[in-house]
Amino acid sequence: MTHAVIDSPIGRLTVVAAGTGELAGLYMEQQRHRPAQEIFGSRDDSILPEVGQQLKEYFAGERTSFDVPLKLAGTPFQQRVWEALQDIPYGEVTTYGQLAATLGLVPGASRAVGLANGKNPVSIIVPCHRVIGSTGSLTGYGGGLERKQQLLDHERADVLF
Repeated sequence: MTHAVIDSPIGRLTVVAAGTGELAGLYMEQQRHRPAQEIFGSRDDSILPEVGQQLKEYFAGERTSFDVPLKLAGTPFQQRVWEALQDIPYGEVTTYGQLAATLGLVPGASRAVGLANGKNPVSIIVPCHRVIGSTGSLTGYGGGLERKQQLLDHERADVLF
């Protein structure tokens, strides 16, 4: 694997490329569940230029979805949750419970959905920031609640806090 570092309005982002050229990780500084730097391999800021370009367009308000190839490593359950996250429209939010119901899970599975959501290796592009608590409150975000709020504000999501 190789990685690049990109500046953004929410701080520096580390973009990780799989050996096959797909995006395998997108991490914020001091992000919870961020792998050790050594896992990212060597630094090459020229990798994955389309990821950098699409993020630039997103933060400029010119892009509402991403279409970069992904290679996400996780359990089958995590994969299902991460796939469902990609179906949450730009500027909208859902709750952990609603996401569990969308996946056809039993009531009470929102905690498992939240844990899988928190392990999302490609934040922003796989929009885990669009999931909120059942009361409309901001809850858990690997990049920190301040960044979650910034991303939701950027997308102008209609959320009651």
